[in-house]
Amino acid sequence: MWRRLEVASDLFLDDFHDVIQAAFGWTDSHLHRFGCGSQYYSDDTEYYLCPFEVEEGETGVPEDQVRLDEVLVEIGDKLFYTYDFGDDWQHTIRLEAVVCREDRVPRAVCTAGRGPGPAEDCGGVYGYELIIAATDPTHADHADAVAEYARCFGDAADLAWFTTTAFDIEEINEALAALDLENTTSQIDLPEPLEELVHAVRTSDGKRQLRRLIGDAALDQPVQVDTATATRMVRPYIWLLDRVGTEGIRLTTAGYLPPVHVDAAVTELGVAREWIGKGNRESQTLPVLDLRESAQKAGLLRKHRGKLVLTARGRAMCGDPVALWWLLAGKIPPRSIDACQTQAGLIVLIATAAQITGDLNAIVADLLGAIGWTCSDGTPLTSLMASRAAWDTARVLRRVGAFTDERDGDRQERPTPDGVGFARAALTSWPPS
Repeated sequence: MWRRLEVASDLFLDDFHDVIQAAFGWTDSHLHRFGCGSQYYSDDTEYYLCPFEVEEGETGVPEDQVRLDEVLVEIGDKLFYTYDFGDDWQHTIRLEAVVCREDRVPRAVCTAGRGPGPAEDCGGVYGYELIIAATDPTHADHADAVAEYARCFGDAADLAWFTTTAFDIEEINEALAALDLENTTSQIDLPEPLEELVHAVRTSDGKRQLRRLIGDAALDQPVQVDTATATRMVRPYIWLLDRVGTEGIRLTTAGYLPPVHVDAAVTELGVAREWIGKGNRESQTLPVLDLRESAQKAGLLRKHRGKLVLTARGRAMCGDPVALWWLLAGKIPPRSIDACQTQAGLIVLIATAAQITGDLNAIVADLLGAIGWTCSDGTPLTSLMASRAAWDTARVLRRVGAFTDERDGDRQERPTPDGVGFARAALTSWPPS
């Protein structure tokens, strides 16, 4: 039995495993393993870990970190795959051709094949051949196979208990089309922080979700911003820099902006649309506090002898909104000794660039959990915890208008076109120098 498949070269081996399962009608009920070498059992063969082996802490390269075009390069190259270490279904995967592929064609298609797919737990090659003969009255060995089947499994055993999957190319391609193979990371070179983030994710589902988001983020597209767009987006920061001015602002004894400046920010920047309260105390007006603190983290402002003053960088940016736009993009997520905060910030940027429509904090929580972050008692992170981890990144996105002011019935923020471009710029220019 065999199958001929046309597949996208950038599939990772965990996705290719799903393709093989669909091609033979299996249910992924057993362990499997890929190997690359002269033959499956050889000292020079490199084996790749399946998800169970990764979870068990075995050393080696996880299959979800290996792309198909890394192990099948030249025509004639071979890759080995074994499914069900009991029945021991060993496959030799041979690269027959390399062809150009259009973006819109399916990522996996079966073009030919022969022989029904073996039933799960049928006993390997011997059991497969026995069942084929016993279930086919026209088979030359049908009578002997029925007798042998009865001897092995009892006269009352139902032959239909072990059902093979007839080779039906249309059914196979329907199963392949139903696989979640779309929008994996393309062949672009990812920025190093994103490569590290992908490698940090421990679960196959998490890697698949992250790759899908990165693929949707379209990081291979050039990022450009015109003066009008940059001016509109960085307006809150320009307003604050102008407000501080050459004289600076005397802070309160607690180190906050005085009420007159907080009130001005609420009135002139439209903060009242997103925040309730009097809006005259910075400590109780989060959008204003976020604006000032994020400007300081970006190196635009600093505190000096009880005053908030412009830095040299801040003075230079006052009249250059495009440069300020790029500066802010290059500063998120901020450098942090807390890896969780950095990873959470990167996930927020990826999801924003990918134009997600779901619960952003839930996505961050899920992917942080796939990396291995948990609460101190081992329970999964909540959406609120994920929101706190990504706070420094998300607050800059909100200040530059990366999300819509209105929210749908589910109360979730939606990325704006401006926000998508800003997030892409942040991902392709991070980490800051």
